[in-house]
Amino acid sequence: MSAEEHDVTFESADAGASLTYPMQCSALRKNGFVCIKNRPCKIIDMSTSKTGKHGHAKVHLIATDIFTGKKLEDLSPSTHNMDVPHVIRKEYQLLDINDGFMSLMTDNGDTKDDVKVPENDVGDKINQMFSEDKDCNVVVLTSMGEEAAMECKEAPK
Repeated sequence: MSAEEHDVTFESADAGASLTYPMQCSALRKNGFVCIKNRPCKIIDMSTSKTGKHGHAKVHLIATDIFTGKKLEDLSPSTHNMDVPHVIRKEYQLLDINDGFMSLMTDNGDTKDDVKVPENDVGDKINQMFSEDKDCNVVVLTSMGEEAAMECKEAPK
């Protein structure tokens, strides 16, 4: 074998970490996470139904999209695998709001300036607490390349 046969370059921009991992339907639980229609969702209700003589048990999932709040449903055999998104929940201290984006302080003292103020009740609460000069912490959920502020609470003194 010559050396040029093994001269292969692989171009990759990430660490190879997957956005999801497989889990058997029967192992999923209420308040857990699952991917339905390629969207990260939180399971709000699930039921198992045993079909006929030779059929497999089916799991009926009802879940809400963690970013849009939209309700999604899925029916899958209990022995099949479903994708479960990696969901990261972090709390940051709010420093400033510019053009609809929050400036947040991370644990190591850096700033994170790429999270939008949500256009819902949470966003209203963030804007209100910021305008009242209250110290507040913002909880940000990150999953499948998306992130959004989920809640805002007053920082402990």
